[in-house]
Amino acid sequence: MSDLTPPPPPPAGLTGKQRQYLRGLAHPLNPLVRIGKEGMTESIATKVRQELDSHELIKVKIGDGCLEAPKEIYPLIAEQTHAELVQVIGKVGIFYKRRRKDPEIQLPK
Repeated sequence: MSDLTPPPPPPAGLTGKQRQYLRGLAHPLNPLVRIGKEGMTESIATKVRQELDSHELIKVKIGDGCLEAPKEIYPLIAEQTHAELVQVIGKVGIFYKRRRKDPEIQLPK
């Protein structure tokens, strides 16, 4: 018999309930990182990592001068920072990364 086993499922991300919970927590937050006309740079990725280490849940905003689209930049940020992209609304992205030591946010199951 040939090897027709399906590939393993992708790693489990956030559930819909968890995303909804995080969106509610993020609602009153102001963007901590702003992306300017240079677009995505290593310094932006470093700043996002630092803010995620401090806050676990942050907003990132793309400025009007940036030529790159949010649908291009935000998945790249999530990949480079190993964070979850919770939601994109216009030019604002919400990112979550659980802190390894003393996490503040307890996600619903």
